[in-house]
Amino acid sequence: MPDSVLDSYDLIGMDTRGVGHSAPMSCGFTQEGAYSGNIPPYAVDDAAVVEQAKIAKDVAKQCAANDDEDRLRHLTTANTARDLDRIRAALGEEKASYLGYSYGTALGAAYASMFQETVDKVVLDSNIGDTHLDHDGLRRYALGMADTFPDFARWAAARHESYGLGRTPQEVRDTYFTLAERLDEQPVNGVTGAVFRLSTFGSLYRTTMYGALAQGWQDLLAGKAPAADQPAAAEGTPSPYDNSWTVFLAVTCNDVDWPEKLRTYRQAVAEDRERYPLFGAAAANVLPCAYWPYEPAEPPVEIDDDGPADVLILQNERDPVTPLRGGELLDEKFGDRSRLVTVDGSGHGVYVLGGNACALNVTTRYLVDGTMPEHDVRCAE
Repeated sequence: MPDSVLDSYDLIGMDTRGVGHSAPMSCGFTQEGAYSGNIPPYAVDDAAVVEQAKIAKDVAKQCAANDDEDRLRHLTTANTARDLDRIRAALGEEKASYLGYSYGTALGAAYASMFQETVDKVVLDSNIGDTHLDHDGLRRYALGMADTFPDFARWAAARHESYGLGRTPQEVRDTYFTLAERLDEQPVNGVTGAVFRLSTFGSLYRTTMYGALAQGWQDLLAGKAPAADQPAAAEGTPSPYDNSWTVFLAVTCNDVDWPEKLRTYRQAVAEDRERYPLFGAAAANVLPCAYWPYEPAEPPVEIDDDGPADVLILQNERDPVTPLRGGELLDEKFGDRSRLVTVDGSGHGVYVLGGNACALNVTTRYLVDGTMPEHDVRCAE
């Protein structure tokens, strides 16, 4: 953070309810379990969607079975926003400002809507598009990868002599599908087609990760991949991701009522496999939310567009997980309360993380001096 921001604010982070020191929750995920994370695996065909549904249903049951104190249902974005305001009150502050990234934009949008009288300045960076993540929001991951992958393809094509992934962006794209399909048929050291697709998706979060991604592709083209450097875990060994996976699921599934019919997901996967062939059949696949044991305790927080212009929305034009459309949606919902700053940039995160001078200066000026842009801003690369 620039010194001017550090001199103007006390920066306060917190373990949100259910996380870390805030009474951590656990679904009991283990290292050898079938659940592989909160982005569903790429479904190569309809049968793979049905198989993933079985895993998702078992996970939902497992989370309920581990919820001994009946606390899981209370992990919601609205409740976390209430927690934020309790922290403000405990500090004796009449108002508090907020900076949130990624899911933090959903939390910040809820906070700015529920506690307009006690919110000062709000900066929302890399936006989900609402106060909650739903199936449509998850499906936008595929749009984000479609938007962002060409940046890596151009980068790799310019370095073909070093990595051999293709002399043109189209050839690099062809290499992606060649590797994915080959690994679907014959995994290498545990690297399946689904793992390859997810790894590529995750490596688009930062342009600084492109080199490692290209090297990984190069190894896979040669038929090799790093073997696991850890011995096999003993049965029942907790997953290091247990807490984060648990809380993601609880908040995501509790915030909004997800579709419960498997045919909804089968149709969505079929549609998005064609529309977004890079990653659509993963992002549209089934989460445990389809079988979640708890109904939402309240409707999702509705964005309040009535109030002062105090919400600054930052968005890269090419972001794999929160694409530009998410920023546009949030800006539309806040109306006159918000200004949208779009950056001709790639990756997940704008302020400080992204390094764009224009966006940095606009945001710092707002936080320090309270100067909100009169109109939406587009920052060149």
